[in-house]
Amino acid sequence: MYTSTTNRRSFIKKMAVLSAMTAAATMFPGIMFAGEQEKNLPKGGNLDWKKAPCRFCGVGCGVLVGIENGKAVAVKGDPKSPVNKGLCCVKGYHSVMAMYGKDRLTKPLVKKNGKYVETSMKEALDLIASKMKETIKDHGKDSVSIYGSGQWTIPDGYVASKLFKGCIGTNNVEANARLCMASAVTGFLTSFGIDEPMGCYEDIDHADVFVLWGNNMAEMHPVLFSRLLDQRLKRGVKIIDFATRTTRTSMAADKSILFLPQTDLAVANAICYEIIKNGWVNKSFVEKHCNFNKGLTNMGYGLEDKYKFKDKPEKISFQDYKKFLEDYTPEKVEKISGVSAKDIKYMAAYYGDPNKKVMSLWCMGPNQHSRGTWMNNLIYNIHLLTGKISTPGNSPFSLTGQPSACGTVREVGTLTHKLPHGVVMNKEHREFAAKIWDVPVENIDPKPTYHTVEMFRALDRGDIRFMWIQVTNPMVTMPKLKRYRDAAKKEGRFIVVSDVYPTPTTDIADVILPSAMWIEREGMYGNSERRTQYFEQMIQPPGEAMSDTWQLIEVAKRLGYEKQFYYNEDTHIEEIYTEYRKHHDNKKHNMAPLEVLKENPGMQWPYVEGKPTQWRFNSKYDPACSNGEDFHFYGKKDGKAIIWQRPYEPAAEEPDAEYPYWLNTGRVVEHWHTGSMTRRIPVLHKAMPHSYVELNPEDAKRMQIKNGDKVKLTTRRGEIILPASVNQRGVPAPMQVFVPFFDENMLINDITLDSFCPISKEPDYKKCAVKVEKA
Repeated sequence: MYTSTTNRRSFIKKMAVLSAMTAAATMFPGIMFAGEQEKNLPKGGNLDWKKAPCRFCGVGCGVLVGIENGKAVAVKGDPKSPVNKGLCCVKGYHSVMAMYGKDRLTKPLVKKNGKYVETSMKEALDLIASKMKETIKDHGKDSVSIYGSGQWTIPDGYVASKLFKGCIGTNNVEANARLCMASAVTGFLTSFGIDEPMGCYEDIDHADVFVLWGNNMAEMHPVLFSRLLDQRLKRGVKIIDFATRTTRTSMAADKSILFLPQTDLAVANAICYEIIKNGWVNKSFVEKHCNFNKGLTNMGYGLEDKYKFKDKPEKISFQDYKKFLEDYTPEKVEKISGVSAKDIKYMAAYYGDPNKKVMSLWCMGPNQHSRGTWMNNLIYNIHLLTGKISTPGNSPFSLTGQPSACGTVREVGTLTHKLPHGVVMNKEHREFAAKIWDVPVENIDPKPTYHTVEMFRALDRGDIRFMWIQVTNPMVTMPKLKRYRDAAKKEGRFIVVSDVYPTPTTDIADVILPSAMWIEREGMYGNSERRTQYFEQMIQPPGEAMSDTWQLIEVAKRLGYEKQFYYNEDTHIEEIYTEYRKHHDNKKHNMAPLEVLKENPGMQWPYVEGKPTQWRFNSKYDPACSNGEDFHFYGKKDGKAIIWQRPYEPAAEEPDAEYPYWLNTGRVVEHWHTGSMTRRIPVLHKAMPHSYVELNPEDAKRMQIKNGDKVKLTTRRGEIILPASVNQRGVPAPMQVFVPFFDENMLINDITLDSFCPISKEPDYKKCAVKVEKA
């Protein structure tokens, strides 16, 4: 970033050059410019370089931030980081610029007579605490809630959970990772009984084949994708893109295979059929380490508020499972999925080859899915049947969207049913948390309340009256958005929003708190490979901006919980992290001490006897294994993983005569999620200034739509007009369209469907029916 001593135009020009190089590397995967970043950094002065994890996605790249005269003026990849090895994507290279937008929030704002009025931080915090007390008194403890984020730091999420679950006594704590990672969590829990991937990024250096399940990795995780491409140059590995649209990942892959939306379920089952049919099952591994289960299929799609669902697993035999798969021969699945039997057999042969190490990688495709938990289970099934799991290069690996969706949501437990080390439903877990939190165990309610979609439905109904939203932008990201935007505006609702910039979410707030961003405060993130990374405060936040952690602590003290929130302002992050580590003090999940995090570019958990664990459940690498076998899936009582019988089922809403197209939504490389930070970065905003709708060229030709023409999309929820993108970056299959969601001026989620996986409660943003017309 530029300062008063650095010429602004020169800086932006240099960063534009760097942006072009990095964009090229993503547009044409395989081209990376290691070392070039050094030539384009501001010259002169003595920059003080400090390490941090990148502010953006869940890859968790290590960066070095250059500080000069109290400002962050430059950023480069950290060559010591084993994650990115000195590289960054286009967003990472510009990350420091996100802190210096002209419309940065610097003072608290309180809505009075319909207008926002500046006030002091003390007055704003006093008002929040008094409103919480009043709401609890009038409507009960479950009328207040907090909605956080996978962008929360670990201390942010920890104190939020402690305040609401431990002190106030409500489980109304959710985070936006419910919208992106919940299916990964429930998939892991149902298959292994414990959350988070067993492998790590080093698997990339060992695998022979990479299968990308609905994952545009070239744009969404470009630094990791560059590592795949590097391995192809070095070792000739194969990359298979399995997706519903053609993307930059497809162009870079060795083979691109397109499937019809939702039918990935059927294809995964067909691969399992082929593995069994051809005798590729690792019989010894399966007999020793796996059980077979089937669950309920009468699940619904989360569309009815009164629909109650609880999966009841039933043990089955291998022969039962084999018989079930007879409905999923490649020839039968070809008719369902549009994937040729030949291509299904092609993928199955790689998984089944005992001489090939296979890494499966996925993100939002299988997760934002009305059967997201099932889809995660099915990918694990393939790896379990072949025994290709928990060894270097053999890895089913769920990638993460946000910098601390793992660290702050999955590990800290900022979901309604979770505690930092367990679940609220378990008495022993409640007692353990209560002891650490110094609260009566009765304070912790044993019953979960609302997952994210249901939390906003409760706000609509009036069951929730107070909501504090931190570090997220739900008035852009919620599905069927208009319903929940209207809900927040209803009489008798009080909304607090903590953020760094004005957003559509701050527009519905009664109080807006200015937050310190990233390196303006101290904290930790946890990335996709279980790597906890520390960053120090490097610069001062603007105006009265305050860290989200300390905002929560100040309100907690005002609510009368001084005893539980005793932390000293100067040392509170160290005190909180030390306390938090007590929740994970065991071989299965021990966290590295703070001094280790400060000295290193992150450290993976479980951290046992001074060493990180790279591959879990494998006794060769994991000290938590204790059954005397080569593998121990210790999340389950019997130490065995589960191979699930999960059928193909159609989507919640499919195209019909009135709405004949599929609508898919997602991200772009230049912008991160809702763009509230990246749109303040001039280079990135100019590169991608607005949203668009991708059309298949033949569909566009038939409707006489050219690139840039206005297109009207209509669903049963509403309509939106966007410019057409034809034969540009991505190409949807016929009768499908794709729209990115970063543009707050073109809110695609106004028309998406709020169906969700009934197990994970994660919405399906990838599939609903839409009518497409030239506007």
